[in-house]
Amino acid sequence: MSDQSLNLSVAASRPRTWPRVNGLWVFFGLLAVMALLPFVASPYALLLMVPFFAYAIALLGFNLLFGTTGLLSFGHALFLGVGAYTASTLTSKFGVLSFELIVLTSAVISALTAVIIGLLCVRYTRIFFGMLTLAFGMLFHSFLFKFYSVTGGDQGMRVLRPLLLGMEVRGGKTAFLTGPFYYYVLVLLGMLGIAMWRITRSPFGLHLRAIRENAGKAAYVGVQIFRMRLAAFVISAIYCGVGGTVLAITTGLADPELAYWTHSGNLVFMAVLGGSGTFVGPAIGALAFVLLQDFVMAITQYWRFVMGGVLVLLVIFLPQGLAGAFEMLFSRKAGDR
Repeated sequence: MSDQSLNLSVAASRPRTWPRVNGLWVFFGLLAVMALLPFVASPYALLLMVPFFAYAIALLGFNLLFGTTGLLSFGHALFLGVGAYTASTLTSKFGVLSFELIVLTSAVISALTAVIIGLLCVRYTRIFFGMLTLAFGMLFHSFLFKFYSVTGGDQGMRVLRPLLLGMEVRGGKTAFLTGPFYYYVLVLLGMLGIAMWRITRSPFGLHLRAIRENAGKAAYVGVQIFRMRLAAFVISAIYCGVGGTVLAITTGLADPELAYWTHSGNLVFMAVLGGSGTFVGPAIGALAFVLLQDFVMAITQYWRFVMGGVLVLLVIFLPQGLAGAFEMLFSRKAGDR
């Protein structure tokens, strides 16, 4: 048998290899699809995508705490509320309409709030950490609900349309949300995604993973456990605050329900649905949640029952989430397993 025929037979018998899937490239692919969507999708579909961008931003931060550090918060909707009420206060009471200034202020106030809460919460782990964050979340919700003169109570507070890069966008609300604001928030999501990618791949991110795997051994080799956990808590709060700002501008209202514990549960649902163990998983989970919720709500009023059933099935049969399942599938195709 000649060498050429031997090479051909070896090549034919070699299993087909697939490229490894990089979470950052999947993230960029998702952004590219979203950038092209306005050319083919209806305005209704585009209006669904803006809340997805807001949740994706929030979940990038939430997953730094949950997926990377191993701390599960049941009260992170608090920071969505902080971002939303910062936007409503600045636009409705102080006349500040610069979107960039609103986002920056939301990030700063969310960080300061997170420092105060985190100084107590990050001293604990597991269920104790979760219950403490839930308690702070409910305290904030009660404040929003009861202090009517400050927060508008159950009526909430209006959020006026902001200026983008100092420019006023004319036209109706739908044209604003599906046009300039859509692309503006998409770019914001991309920038914050790249920043989170760098954070998780930095020595700081490696320290957080070490803490998640074994805090005792991490402390033994010199990792500052408390400082690292507090920093992760603050960064996650900043992302959630920015997400809450975008969410409030999308709906035009800052409502106490944004900070309610069920909303925190939705964040956990999205992270589990997409896969908290991956970088892009929470963003995929946010997209799947928004689409699934819209579909189920259109066919039945018992949509919470259906969503609960989906979560049960997900935990039992797909604990690694959608992104984790795709990653495992591609890894098998690549011959890694």
